[in-house]
Amino acid sequence: MNRRSFNRPQRGPTQRQLRVGEELRHALARILARGGMRDPTVAEWAARLTVTEVRVSPDLKNATVFVVPLGGTGIDAAVAVLNHAAGFFRARLAQEIALRSVPRITFAPDLSFDQADRVHDILNRPRVRRDLDGTAAPAPEEETNGR
Repeated sequence: MNRRSFNRPQRGPTQRQLRVGEELRHALARILARGGMRDPTVAEWAARLTVTEVRVSPDLKNATVFVVPLGGTGIDAAVAVLNHAAGFFRARLAQEIALRSVPRITFAPDLSFDQADRVHDILNRPRVRRDLDGTAAPAPEEETNGR
């Protein structure tokens, strides 16, 4: 590692990382939709999953695949099953896409929908809604009188 990398600020993913991540996401979605897994547990989960994002490391050797099950329940079990079958998915990806080497796959739960729900709930609270709408806040004595 050279000296300059220590002083360089963190940057977002490169164009190549984004392109490879999208290619992996599409290929994994096709593999999951096609099925053909020998393990019935993997096949059962594969039919109920959505691949939402794939983040690839800067050296393109590791990829984190974010998944969410339909209905949103059982995410931990799904991730455990998929991580157990990661070698199978990596072998299938090698057949599907043209890369010099296929990255190691790690599955992780996609929590962005839960975070979006939390933000939505916060923004819809009466006090926050009042601030966002631009209406004047009631005086403190009005709030204590039960109005």
